[in-house]
Amino acid sequence: MTTPMVEAVQVHKSFGRVEVLRGIDLTVMPGEVACVIGPSGSGKSTFLRCINHLERIDAGAMRVDGELIGYREAGGRLHELRESEVARQRRDIGMVFQRFNLFPHKTAAENVMEAPRTVRREPRRAARERAMALLDRVGLSDKYDSYPAQLSGGQQQRVAIARALAMQPRLMLFDEPTSALDPELVGEVLDVMRGLAGEGMTMVVVTHEMGFAREVGDTLVFMDEGRIVEAGQPRDVLGNPQHERTQAFLSKVL
Repeated sequence: MTTPMVEAVQVHKSFGRVEVLRGIDLTVMPGEVACVIGPSGSGKSTFLRCINHLERIDAGAMRVDGELIGYREAGGRLHELRESEVARQRRDIGMVFQRFNLFPHKTAAENVMEAPRTVRREPRRAARERAMALLDRVGLSDKYDSYPAQLSGGQQQRVAIARALAMQPRLMLFDEPTSALDPELVGEVLDVMRGLAGEGMTMVVVTHEMGFAREVGDTLVFMDEGRIVEAGQPRDVLGNPQHERTQAFLSKVL
């Protein structure tokens, strides 16, 4: 049996008295692309952040490639890991946010080099060579030495993707990566993500891009009020949703 790349089992998360995740079960196998859709406030981004323990879960279990994330099990109980141990786990999980969060005082290449240099202590020349190769890969071979302020939003987001790939992750998480972009720039970012999917990268993508979900996704998950309401093959969920809440949501966005 192949080990799931992501396995969420009855994941719960609350902020104060507000229950944001109410028992999420999801399995993503290696090489699969899982797209997560739903209205604002449904818990999509929180769930994504729980996968790499940017948010700690309150109950349930989260595993990446068979490894419990954020905790270790001993004597039948879970014990939260030290931050240094969680940081080690995060090395294998790339994440791309809505906002690009690039260092404004560093060039595109320097932004991509930063994590390998500081986390993996990679020699500068090797880190720069990989950064340049990754920028080539996302279509920015002419922007190595450009600063973020000199780049469009789509270009900045492609630098952010290259930066996440620089740590050679086994899993990539995307939190609405095109939502902050002008419409004409969305396509260039989605093209990079299509390429990653074609190369077999395991991805969990929170998105409003239904065309991308239909074309690239192996699984489409619809969330509402902290629960998975419906999940299945994207063409089935989008073309023939079974739950009336899914039907109501899709009638407004398709």
